[in-house]
Amino acid sequence: MNSRNQLPMTPSLTSRLPAVGTTVFTRMSALAAQAGAVNLGQGFPDFGCERSLIGAVNAAMEADFNQYPMMSGAPVLRHAIGAKIAALYGHQYDVDSEITVTAGATQALTTAILCSVHPGDEVIVIEPVYDSYVPAITLAGGVAVAVEMEVGAKGYAVPWTKVAAAVNGKTRMIVINTPHNPTSSVLRAADMQALADIVRGTNVLILSDEVYEHMVYDGQRHESVSRHPELAARAFVVSSFGKTYHVTGWKIGYVAAPAALMAEFRKVHQYNVFSVNTPMQHGIASYMADPKPYLELPAFYQRKRDLFRDGLKNTRFELLPADGTYFQCVRYDRVSSRTEAEFAEWLTTEIKVAAIPVSAFYQQGKESGVVRFCFAKKDETLALALERLATV
Repeated sequence: MNSRNQLPMTPSLTSRLPAVGTTVFTRMSALAAQAGAVNLGQGFPDFGCERSLIGAVNAAMEADFNQYPMMSGAPVLRHAIGAKIAALYGHQYDVDSEITVTAGATQALTTAILCSVHPGDEVIVIEPVYDSYVPAITLAGGVAVAVEMEVGAKGYAVPWTKVAAAVNGKTRMIVINTPHNPTSSVLRAADMQALADIVRGTNVLILSDEVYEHMVYDGQRHESVSRHPELAARAFVVSSFGKTYHVTGWKIGYVAAPAALMAEFRKVHQYNVFSVNTPMQHGIASYMADPKPYLELPAFYQRKRDLFRDGLKNTRFELLPADGTYFQCVRYDRVSSRTEAEFAEWLTTEIKVAAIPVSAFYQQGKESGVVRFCFAKKDETLALALERLATV
């Protein structure tokens, strides 16, 4: 019999994600704030979005677009997304049955995995791998099978022969990410052909994370899976308005997929978020009438990339190629023999510039002597960071 003075008991809980703790992004951002460091760790801009985008959202609120939208997304936004994909990549998705607006790209990625992967299914991921993929696979009861990227003079590349060797009868999905976080590499047409050769004649799905689709540099084009009909026919393609329009905190993205796949996606989507912020959907749709903001994004970020790389050229860091995204990876072996986590912490506390250890993107924490910086920052922020990094 319980004593009246006994504290109420909280039942024990068996974790669905026992290996997951606080993310490296949260830890390094907290350390950066504590140390007063320039935060080039977590991937978000420190500058504002266009005021006209905020005006478009405000106008949508004033027009009383404030109730639940359709579960699949406001039709006006789905039409704008479909028109953009058709114009850029030449693929016409049916806006009613093949495009869904999501609460950010992470929700889109997780929902695509949850609707597709059953217990015991294998999902191939490419390491270093963005940190949300594997937990989502685990929640679905699937098994993540990692294939490591190879690193050479031209930077990181996917070893497609090893991907092909990893495919077997249990393989349900291959997850790709281009442009790639954290390595800043991009997949080319030859990569897409290699992937098509691997999955042809199988029931393997593709989940293509393309949130940095408008950040591809040096005149290269983004090889969206949507460009390649053979791949698009078996793929969920994910993108993010937060990345494209400098509003990461809005958490609005979308997924495009063939109708049969989208029907299953929406079954899960309707029960984990149902729908997404209505006035922001209408505001973004209005803003998308002018394609200039995303068409000019490669030049906008390439200038920042070049400014940052030029500032690092005379330091002891070794620059790795940065063909896409707003990240720059560097080797630091001429600076320190510390592990990547130790070096990132030292850089944050002593040099006052925060970075992310790339080892955090490997399930087994592989050490490569590489850290990642984010250059999606004001010029003055980058200048201050470069001034401090020059002392290393």
